[in-house]
Amino acid sequence: MNGAESLVRTLLAQGVDTCFTNPGTSEMHFVAALDRIEGMRCVLGLFEGVVTGAADAYYRMARKPASTLLHLGPGLGNGLANLHNARKAHSGIVNIVGEHALPHLVLNAPLTSDIEGVARPMSDWVRTIRSASEVAPAAQEAVRAAMQPPGQVATLVLPADCAWGEAPAIAGAQSLAQLPRPGADTMTIAAAARILASGEPTLILLGGVACFAAPLESAGRIAAKTGCALMTEFYVPRLERGAGRVNVPRVPYAVDAALAALAGYRNILLIGATDPVSFFAYPGKPGRQAPSGCHVMQVAGVGDDLEGVLQALGEAVGAKHGSGAIVASRIRPALPTGTITPQGIAQI
Repeated sequence: MNGAESLVRTLLAQGVDTCFTNPGTSEMHFVAALDRIEGMRCVLGLFEGVVTGAADAYYRMARKPASTLLHLGPGLGNGLANLHNARKAHSGIVNIVGEHALPHLVLNAPLTSDIEGVARPMSDWVRTIRSASEVAPAAQEAVRAAMQPPGQVATLVLPADCAWGEAPAIAGAQSLAQLPRPGADTMTIAAAARILASGEPTLILLGGVACFAAPLESAGRIAAKTGCALMTEFYVPRLERGAGRVNVPRVPYAVDAALAALAGYRNILLIGATDPVSFFAYPGKPGRQAPSGCHVMQVAGVGDDLEGVLQALGEAVGAKHGSGAIVASRIRPALPTGTITPQGIAQI
């Protein structure tokens, strides 16, 4: 078994069974291993930005990492924009980046580059393999890093001679379930419950997996019980909407609209979200969008057990499971008439 085969088998053993690829010469042994070994679904992208964007979207929907296969530093560089988006969305990805054979690097061939230097700004974990025997343990580390809550971008650099070299049998690799997320802090939940019971205008701002259906339902029960408002960050990795679900608006993108939307709140409780700020600076306009004097409290970070936090907060305010939540209507709307509007198009 060579190093490339060892890598494919290790990825499969840990549950990574999809690879978005845009390979070149240095990755041909890995490509051959992908062809020989059953179980890995390979999807060719004609540009590296498609490959990394697809891996980002795959994690957002499947909630498990895919791998990518990229050609040397330039290929990785072509995919960096969507790795930036993936990192901001906390998507777990295992990048496999081919490298020249280690003895060839001293020759400074035309595509030689500092791959680790290219990778670091858009990766949470980076490692270059130095021998075929390192392949399997390094791949295990890469998958574990990608699955570290709330999800990370891991980049593994595979030199060609480590791919074609003889590798030992794989030992100890096993499928990784989602790693546990920190639970609710009792004192923080109690403090947030007191704010919600105070009667002051309060917003719960949601992000991360708090925007999935079950956490949204918990948030909807809290809103129905306490009268607080719910919003999500403008960019969230995935927002589950539709008939019968809690319909939560996003903080507007435009600065003036965002300032107006948040103007009336005395408290903002962050659950999987960050203190809302404008995307860019504008002359005479604040970068921070919360109104002056507003108390912003971090109830739970994006890597925490947000579903459990919302359940605990619901119980603390008396909005237990089974109590009502304000949800989107299941009744099909009437066909609109008159001027064409975005709302009317949606109704159609």
